[in-house]
Amino acid sequence: MHVHVVGICGTFMGSLALLARELGHRVSGSDANVYPPMSTQLAEAGIRLSEGFAADNLAPRPDLVVIGNALSRGNPEVEAMLDQGLPYVSGPQWLAEQVLPGRPVIAVAGTHGKTTTASLTAWLLEAAGLAPGFLIGGVPRNFGVSARLGGEGAPFVVEADEYDTAFFDKRSKFVHYRPLIAVLGNLEFDHADIFPDLAAIERQFHHLVRTVPGRGQLLVADDQPALERVLAQGCWTPVARLGLGQESEWRIELERDDASRFRVIHRHAEGDEEDAVVDWPLNGEYNARNALAALAAAHAFGVDLARGCAALARFENPRRRQEVRGEVAHIQVIDDFAHHPTAIAATLGGLRAATPKGRLLAVIEPRSNTMRLGTLRSRLAQSVDDADAVWWYQPAGFDWSLEEVIAASRQPAHLVEELDALVAAVVAEARPLDRIVVMSNGSFGGIHDKLLAALEVEHGE
Repeated sequence: MHVHVVGICGTFMGSLALLARELGHRVSGSDANVYPPMSTQLAEAGIRLSEGFAADNLAPRPDLVVIGNALSRGNPEVEAMLDQGLPYVSGPQWLAEQVLPGRPVIAVAGTHGKTTTASLTAWLLEAAGLAPGFLIGGVPRNFGVSARLGGEGAPFVVEADEYDTAFFDKRSKFVHYRPLIAVLGNLEFDHADIFPDLAAIERQFHHLVRTVPGRGQLLVADDQPALERVLAQGCWTPVARLGLGQESEWRIELERDDASRFRVIHRHAEGDEEDAVVDWPLNGEYNARNALAALAAAHAFGVDLARGCAALARFENPRRRQEVRGEVAHIQVIDDFAHHPTAIAATLGGLRAATPKGRLLAVIEPRSNTMRLGTLRSRLAQSVDDADAVWWYQPAGFDWSLEEVIAASRQPAHLVEELDALVAAVVAEARPLDRIVVMSNGSFGGIHDKLLAALEVEHGE
């Protein structure tokens, strides 16, 4: 079968294309923005990419068109698909119908940390020899790909997004997955382009809760009022709490301030407890919480606590999650996907605790739809308190001015509207032992390589 994926370079759709290829289909795709790491993955899999959307991309005529949720009516390729009467389906529906049947599904949901938690869960299952399948909105470096089918009947880990499914299906993507285990890691307001308020997102999370069977399990963070409101709408599945609370079935006790070492305590239903220590290369309390959720999810499939904690020492963060892109003259350039005030603060807080010497220089592109709408702009200045200096990039066409964020910042803050000027300003400020932390949910114009090249000119030998 020839499957054509429209919007193929999105992290979800690109991963889906890899699964379709692994199933033996001939796969092609198109997108307006083709950039690594997804474009590289697709090219290595032999998937033909067309840059830009056009009716010509539908020739030769595909047997099925899979539509990404970024596409809407008026898009020339969507219009041609409809006019030609081609069969089409959303990405989540295709996954639910073609991949998930017969596999116990672990769905990892939450406003933040889904990619890392899903990667952790897949790695723990892999380290235990369970050969899981997975679809993750990033590239876990322990696997080198963002998706695979896994062993027949093995657990399947899916990053479960609350964003809507397609232009013709406005339900959240995660309602398609019918998980046996659902991780609810956190919940706050996001996606202001499709949700009017937090209550609307809570309703979508409750739709996910409704799909988890009574023989399954809900793994729920213990410090999230919004998730408690979700459960209060009705719950038919056993719930285990995760976090720092003394009454939680799964909890952590930090043994280092940067959370690179922590103890995990699991209280069984019978009341007895077991514990083990994690000593791993990641940092930040938020990552320790992600690991706790992954340990609990893997435990549901028989991965014992001690073995799981030991495996975490060999975990490598996914691409674009505190990923060190390079170092010049002891100045690191770090790439991170953070694009929400909570995620920005958590990333910088974790790096601050793990940076005993040198400064943190934050470079931020507020690119997501929520950021472009300015919905959370009152929280942006405070989100960078752990940085020593911050550069905000305001591209052309941005819907509001970042000047108010600059004015409210307690740290030295700068507004730049041109990429080369931004690179020059950051490199002029950087000195040995500094860490330049670049945060965006897009390619950011290839700024990481530009920074490294400019640092080589300025500081290299």
